[in-house]
Amino acid sequence: MIDKREITLEVGDKEFTFSMTPQDVTKYFNAMTANNKVAPSHNLLSNTVAADQRTDLRSLMANPVMTMQIAGALLEEYAPDVEIIVKKPSSTLSA
Repeated sequence: MIDKREITLEVGDKEFTFSMTPQDVTKYFNAMTANNKVAPSHNLLSNTVAADQRTDLRSLMANPVMTMQIAGALLEEYAPDVEIIVKKPSSTLSA
């Protein structure tokens, strides 16, 4: 497993580079609750973006929907490409 990944997202006419680790993603998922989704996304983005890009990113994150969209794109890119197949139980009964 890769410990750290650099991911660059283009949002509008700006590029943002994020340094993601498994610990960053774990912290994000552990902070997520039914009533708390935007704050963990905001924190994930703020804590992993390149320091010199943080101010530009925060201006975009004033809109909570934008925050969720950027975090979603980042997590989708971070996720490994693994094929998962759910096997359905056989419909025949064994005696």
